[in-house]
Amino acid sequence: MRAGSAAAAILMLSACAGGNGRPVSDMPVKIGQPYAIRGKTYVPAADPSYDMLGYASWYGPESGGRTANGELFRPDWITAAHTTLPLPSYVEVTALDTGRRIIVRVNDRGPFMRGPRIIDLSRGAAKLLGMTLQGQAPVRVRAVEPPEKDRDRLRHGKPARDLPPVPEKVLRNLRNQLSTAGY
Repeated sequence: MRAGSAAAAILMLSACAGGNGRPVSDMPVKIGQPYAIRGKTYVPAADPSYDMLGYASWYGPESGGRTANGELFRPDWITAAHTTLPLPSYVEVTALDTGRRIIVRVNDRGPFMRGPRIIDLSRGAAKLLGMTLQGQAPVRVRAVEPPEKDRDRLRHGKPARDLPPVPEKVLRNLRNQLSTAGY
């Protein structure tokens, strides 16, 4: 096989990972310019210390559409939307009612509803977290830098390694902080 033919074949195969020509990759990382939705301005920024309490909801009927970073949206993958974190980035999401924790790949923008929602999870992430697929759930969302093995699994639609649940004493403290915040 000639060098040009081999390069073309490799390029075509790598494009298959993301569907329709856009491979699922962690590069380039996009931060983006400030943008406004429904009268509110969002300012994307790198924030390695991001650690917030709020609510998660899930989304999924957009199957086949494009995410904000150009990837094909797959509702059963472990992904999420966030208003300001870099795309892609990784977060640990903890369900405050059960203590279950998962690592999620952020590759889209949202949620854009007023109120305490801080993340929209794909259907796959919501199921893995143990959320009912109705309404919202109280969560903690922390920016993390998972090992490459976990990143690779998430880039290929598989969950990262299982994380141990958060101890009940810590959960009570987090729930109290959330309720003190007025949510």
